[in-house]
Parts: sequence; structure tokens; C-alpha cells
Amino acid sequence: MKPDHFELDPRLAGDSHPLCRLELCELRLMDDANYPWLILVPRVLAARELIDLDADQRRQLSDETDRAGRLLRDAFRPHKLNVAALGNVVAQLHVHVIARFEDDPAWPAPVWGRVEACAYSAEALVDRIGLLQRLLHA
Repeated sequence: MKPDHFELDPRLAGDSHPLCRLELCELRLMDDANYPWLILVPRVLAARELIDLDADQRRQLSDETDRAGRLLRDAFRPHKLNVAALGNVVAQLHVHVIARFEDDPAWPAPVWGRVEACAYSAEALVDRIGLLQRLLHA
């Protein structure tokens, strides 16, 4: 592999499923059925922080984060959307967009470290990805 080739962090690849390729980002579904949870990963080499993106890339990431949030809102009608770019465990720049509900397992606390992740069953994963892809292309 060439050093100038974008590569998804193995932890992100292992914890999520591909949904679609946007102009800047890989859009992925987090493998945790406790919450409708999307991750956007900008395809920018060595990007660790928002400030590693140029102005056009930051605007594009904002637009794509907005698109992911609207997708979750339209599909699930959550009480709240959580949007975060933390990167304390995975340094590669990525943005979490999580649909939250007052009856979800971690409400009202953050989702990290509250309850064990619940992987999608094969059938539920196909259904969830299908729904989100249909809405993305509608």
C-alpha cells in the first residue's frame, strides 16, 4: 500500500459497517443496535482533528454531518441527536451522529461506557442498512 492512500482505522472498520461513500466521507453504521448510530470518516490522509481539514473540507464535513443527522431524524424520530468528534480511542478523524431516545439504555448519559454494545443480528443489520440506504437515495 502506498503511504498516500487513505485507509480506514481497523477499529472503525471492525466496529462498523459500510453504508455509503459520500463526497468527502465514508458513512458507516456503528455495530450497536442499542442506538441508531452513524460514523462519518473523512477520506483525508492523516487527519486527526477538524483543524487538519482545509476550509472546503470542513464545510463538506459539516454538510455531510447535517445529512447524517437528517437521515437519522427522518428514519427514527429521536428525542435528541448527539454529534461528537472525540477520537480519544481512535485518533483518525471521525464524527459520531447518534439518535437518542428517552428510553434508550444510556439516557440521559453519553453512550460510551454505559451498557455493552449489542451487535446487530444478520437480519436486523440487512434491514437497518437497507432502510438507511433507501432514505439516502430517496
